Amino acid sequence: MQISNVPFASSAPKLTVTAVIDILVVAFLLYQLIQAVRRTRAAHVLAGIGVLLAVYWLSTWAGLELLRSGLATVVPYTAIALIVLFQSEIRRTLARIGRRRWLGLGGELQQRESLDDVLLALGRLSQDRVGALIVLERNTGLRTFIESGVAMDARISRDLLLSIFQPGSALHDGAVIIQGDQIRAAACFLPLSMNPALARKLGTRHRAAIGITEEADCIALVASEETGRISVAAAGDIEMDVTLARVDERLSRHFGRKRGRDRAVALAAAGSPSGAPAADSGTGEAS
Repeated sequence: MQISNVPFASSAPKLTVTAVIDILVVAFLLYQLIQAVRRTRAAHVLAGIGVLLAVYWLSTWAGLELLRSGLATVVPYTAIALIVLFQSEIRRTLARIGRRRWLGLGGELQQRESLDDVLLALGRLSQDRVGALIVLERNTGLRTFIESGVAMDARISRDLLLSIFQPGSALHDGAVIIQGDQIRAAACFLPLSMNPALARKLGTRHRAAIGITEEADCIALVASEETGRISVAAAGDIEMDVTLARVDERLSRHFGRKRGRDRAVALAAAGSPSGAPAADSGTGEAS
């Protein structure tokens, strides 16, 4: 028997730029597939298909022709069966890909819709004089504060925010922290600002809003429990008694988004409750 003297390295295919791109694309698609089926019934279906493939390979290797031919008959219909079984997961995966930012496109609409829900919830909380503290993360991570609360990892919605801050609920006291279009946690503990220049009449909720923005580049929205007034805190400073239109303007500026004139007019018409003192007492604003 003659053994080839050709080194293995010389016989192996060369790793070119095209090959690297090909590998990365396949890895990305596999990752999206895993994300789509994780913790769903589709994962069990895929596991079952994997078992059938293993049985088919064993039947071929062991020469079990009857079993192999039976499984071979099923194979042509597998693609159709997968489309029927995974139609909801396929839609979810395509929607997730469409929500991502591709060259600055796609993610903007999703973020706009999420912030709309935040503004709608904030307006309702203000009208009903329900205390609330909502923190929107930017670049600096807030993981330490997220871990102090109750993990949620839920899509932002107006109704969910209203439910969280419903008086008497277990999650009412504390802050909601938002990352992108997800509510990461509720009932979070935030650091209180110790700035002596702040007015003594600022309550705990407002001091917490200022305190978190002193440590990170996030923005905090506050609805007063006593007066219903809305406040916005950023970079260690707070702006009291603002309208929803002003909140939208601050959010647009903070996250570097464009703001349409029609939208500004609509939010200005919605407005915020007025006619009450702008400040809150320290006893009524628990964080």
